[in-house]
Amino acid sequence: MTDFTLSDLETIIAERMKASSEESYTAKLREKGVSHVAKKLGEESIETVIALVGEDESRVASESADLLYHLLVALALRGVPVSDVLSELGRRTATTGLAEKASRGMDGTPAG
Repeated sequence: MTDFTLSDLETIIAERMKASSEESYTAKLREKGVSHVAKKLGEESIETVIALVGEDESRVASESADLLYHLLVALALRGVPVSDVLSELGRRTATTGLAEKASRGMDGTPAG
């Protein structure tokens, strides 16, 4: 078992974004911009779904790692820290999932 966290990955991504694109895939993604990374995130999402329904656990873990990596790169490009995502998850888990979902409007934003 590893103690590697999403915060660790966020820190590594921030450092690698400072490198040149010849040295770092992360820097290359930074240069291509958030639209490119969003498309890559979509591709990784599909690959993860395919792995979940038809491949072994090691493939699921591998594709999930790719998905999380690209999500964190996209968040970094948008200036959204992982702590904000975790805070939102914490807020949502303060109630049951069904109650939290019911509290949101049709567009997914808080009702009110």
